[in-house]
Amino acid sequence: MMAGISSTCTNLLPVDLRLPATALLFPSTTSSGPSSTLMSPMRCERRPHQRRRGARLVASAVTTEPPSSVVGDMERGSLAEKSGRSDGQLAPRWREIHGRGDWEGLLDPIDTVLRGELIRYGEFAQACYDAFDYDRFSRYCGSSRYPPPTFFRDVGLDGVGYEVTRFLYATSNARLPNFVGARRKHRSGDDPDARLWSETASFIGFVAVSTDEETARIGRRDIAVAWRGTVTRLEWVADLTAAPRPAADFGIPCPDHGAKVESGFAELYTGKDPSCRWCRYSAREQVLAEVRKLVDLYHGRGEEVSVTVTGHSLGSALATLSAFDVAETGANVSPDGGRTAPVCVFSFSGPRVGNTRFKTRLERELGVKVLRVVNVHDMVPTVPGVLYVLDERSFPEAVLRLMDNLGMGAVYVHVGVELALDHKVSPYLKAETLDLACFHNLEAHLHLLDGYQGRAREFRLCGRDPALVNKAADFLRDEHMVPPVWRQDANKGMVRAEDGRWVLPPRHREVHDHPEDTDHHLQRLGLAAN
Repeated sequence: MMAGISSTCTNLLPVDLRLPATALLFPSTTSSGPSSTLMSPMRCERRPHQRRRGARLVASAVTTEPPSSVVGDMERGSLAEKSGRSDGQLAPRWREIHGRGDWEGLLDPIDTVLRGELIRYGEFAQACYDAFDYDRFSRYCGSSRYPPPTFFRDVGLDGVGYEVTRFLYATSNARLPNFVGARRKHRSGDDPDARLWSETASFIGFVAVSTDEETARIGRRDIAVAWRGTVTRLEWVADLTAAPRPAADFGIPCPDHGAKVESGFAELYTGKDPSCRWCRYSAREQVLAEVRKLVDLYHGRGEEVSVTVTGHSLGSALATLSAFDVAETGANVSPDGGRTAPVCVFSFSGPRVGNTRFKTRLERELGVKVLRVVNVHDMVPTVPGVLYVLDERSFPEAVLRLMDNLGMGAVYVHVGVELALDHKVSPYLKAETLDLACFHNLEAHLHLLDGYQGRAREFRLCGRDPALVNKAADFLRDEHMVPPVWRQDANKGMVRAEDGRWVLPPRHREVHDHPEDTDHHLQRLGLAAN
């Protein structure tokens, strides 16, 4: 949501990150000097530290190790050997990590295997931002810059062990243009190379599935769904439309009509435009059809299957809604009803989505597990609240339920388990900044996860390059010598023509359509086909 507040975020021009960030920034740094702390910090190691305000312990430096220790050629340095992903622990423990015990005893101190998984799924949500075409001069503005077959390689996650099976597109029932109208007027006409690919659709996420090799490593076939946060005008409308409505009003087959959700999020999730090639199916229909297809396929092979949904900001709200919907419609259940894939949400900096009865239905009756990662200084997770503005923790649960049942205004509550982080503990980040969007930044959350050991424990990095924090923000302290908003196209895509003039060359890209079997799988779920 707040990703759209700062100009450093909304004007981001993504580039291909096939090289580590530090290789781009410090191609010839040595093992000593101020910048050495930014080069491949691949081990958690205790170093001399200092006390800061609030008696919080922080690390003053981290040791480095050659990039070869990165698991599976994770070029962004996200999952180191000690993350637990490569030491054989994940396969026998995946249900525990997936929330079977509500992460009891895994958060303080944090379990290293859980941390590695949280960072991995957080990077899936970040990949949605990195692939998004923000360039308002491009006719493909709002689409993915990279195609599904090479998606993870192109965003710098070549060794992640998943393959994208489908892109997700969204629109809204609010009929507003998504992007800058002046550009469309400037490029309007009959020239097909000048037309915008879609007036209302935007790339908002993807569905991916683990490869055979990765499935063996993690102990099951994992279906991952990732959603990005707010970018377009229609998504801002969704953020600001906070009136609660029954989930059933949006076609979600929830038997409790008292289970209500934030209407703006639900409108974006279920909105469709029959005249648009990419939004003739709603985001809801797209994700349900793909999950249904993959569950059928891999349950049919006798495999264990899980559904893991992740998202940041608005994407966190969509992750919660879609996980609820997958479980409610039975998209995670095998055709014969004999096997059910557990559904888990790893959300980052997400707002509240529904009321107390939505929470009860999600957690207790459907068994969906939710782990919410938040920065305690970020405002987005505090909204909407009880009567829109009040914190639910100020009221006993019985009072909240009574208010809800009596219809005393909007009563929004968080779901699942919270993992609260504090950016002021990191010695890399500015404790104070006027740009509040920094507190909400997803890369900053992943940095905090990487260094988090537990409450009142020393902050020690375990695998991520801190330079990534400034990829689209200005949040790192100046002494670390990382320029703000460093992830940009060379010359913003301008090239020099043969006649010496600088021009923006024509760019041709295939915007991937929906699979032909979408209607078939929707019909199997009892949903009307287009």
